[in-house]
Amino acid sequence: MLKKALRSEYMARRQGISPEALSNYSIRIVNNLLELPIWSFDYYHLFLTIVEKREVDTHVILSILQGKDKNIVLPKMSGKNTLTNYLLTDSTVLKTNRWGVPEPVEGLEVPPHKIDVVFIPLLAFDASGNRIGYGKGYYDSFLKECRPDVLKIGLSIFEAETAISDLREEDIAMNYCVTPDKTYSF
Repeated sequence: MLKKALRSEYMARRQGISPEALSNYSIRIVNNLLELPIWSFDYYHLFLTIVEKREVDTHVILSILQGKDKNIVLPKMSGKNTLTNYLLTDSTVLKTNRWGVPEPVEGLEVPPHKIDVVFIPLLAFDASGNRIGYGKGYYDSFLKECRPDVLKIGLSIFEAETAISDLREEDIAMNYCVTPDKTYSF
């Protein structure tokens, strides 16, 4: 199926999810995440939830990472298709940008090559680990700057599509995608 059609379909499907169901799905995703062998690394890149878009709630993941005393890296949209990444500290100030994305105002910048694990927002994904985001290419650009061995973990409310038919050369596949009912390994 084409990205544009999948993007529209999954955005509409998300809007049909109640806040209670979303909370339940998010907790189940976190429980499945805890089973992955990803918790021995140092630097974890985590997106913060866009509430209006009914994204997976990442606050529990944030709490787990803090409890494990990990370095948490938060993205900031800093230019066309560009993310700047900041270390989360006690003094980090967050502000919601015009697209509804909570992000750090400023702070200690972390270069992409230091990041070990990236939790990736998405709308849909396929059985080969390809993802569909909102279509601006922020994460594809960012992931190209990361080390080749960085672990890329998608978080999805929905299960995999069979295939995305209009992949581009710059699309970067995930290593895992975690849903409420299943963990996919690619």
